[in-house]
Amino acid sequence: MKHSTNPSTRHGRGATGRPGRRGRGPAHRIGRTLALVLPVVLVLSGTLAVARVNWSGNESSTSALAASAQDASLPATSLAPQEVLRDKLLMELQEEDPGVALTHLQEAVNGRPSLARHCASIARTLGRAAVRMYGPSRAQSYARPVCDTSFATGVAAQTP
Repeated sequence: MKHSTNPSTRHGRGATGRPGRRGRGPAHRIGRTLALVLPVVLVLSGTLAVARVNWSGNESSTSALAASAQDASLPATSLAPQEVLRDKLLMELQEEDPGVALTHLQEAVNGRPSLARHCASIARTLGRAAVRMYGPSRAQSYARPVCDTSFATGVAAQTP
């Protein structure tokens, strides 16, 4: 009877010298880790996706599908509240007079205190527009202490 003297066939190694079943490599460890982690990640992502769905049936909230269905060719024109107020007051200044616009500015700031930090810049803009429409001396006649006399500052900035 002849015994094998080839050392590579002993101790679980094949003829190529690579590890057999006993000595598993790094690919096996990575595969096992993925097999444990991947289902957890999938369950969590599915849970988060389900949590974001509007299940109440309330149509007032906008969904991603409704937002994507809007006309994409229209430019986004969402103005901040202070910009809307400024534009409205500039129209009033042109249609009425600066006094009406300043009164409405003061009322808007009193009714919505969050606009107070924008009051000075709006009043300066109104002052500049008043100078362009009425000239410096007539525009100055409308000045009043709205937003720390910022209207008068706007008039003075436009005066040569």
